[in-house]
Amino acid sequence: MAAPYGSAGAMSDRDWYGDREYCEADRQAERATRFGWAAIAGTAGAPGCALVLLLALCVIAAAACLCAVVAVDY
Repeated sequence: MAAPYGSAGAMSDRDWYGDREYCEADRQAERATRFGWAAIAGTAGAPGCALVLLLALCVIAAAACLCAVVAVDY
């Protein structure tokens, strides 16, 4: 049965000014955004530091090998 004329989609005065659902959705979106950035920082930060450390160890190892080769010639 169809809704009477004028009642389909009508908002009451309470619903018209009530933005409780919008505020709750906004809070949930902000929480999800904070969690997302924390996850990105955690996954990109730790591997990034590990990569820099690995690169530094490779440079140190290459310098040590170069020093060993030069020391053998003298």
